Amino acid sequence: MILDHIGVVISDYERSKVFYSRCLAPLGITLVMEVEGWAGYGREGKPEFWFGPAGEANQPMHIAFAAENRAQVDRFYQAALEAGGKDNGTPGIREIYHPNYYGAFVYDPDGHNIEAVCHRPE
Repeated sequence: MILDHIGVVISDYERSKVFYSRCLAPLGITLVMEVEGWAGYGREGKPEFWFGPAGEANQPMHIAFAAENRAQVDRFYQAALEAGGKDNGTPGIREIYHPNYYGAFVYDPDGHNIEAVCHRPE
């Protein structure tokens, strides 16, 4: 990862916590800590993705999470929809980026475009 961490402002903390806990679990990303009303998600105890309430929610952003394989992308997509996300692109190859770009896209409760992507061949 080229960034140490990123934080986004959301409109409903509990709703976002339920959504991200469910859709990021298939990627091995979990809630690592909560600090001063912000939730930090990551792997191996290092929070890299943060969200919390701080006024109005950010304008919609695109945030892509790395998946180890295509099955994780598929599970992310299904979990995100079940958690209230809205479809923005079913799992599949996006050859416009490269031949092995396998991604899925959903909108979170605040309209952020959340993606899971695997760059490995099947």
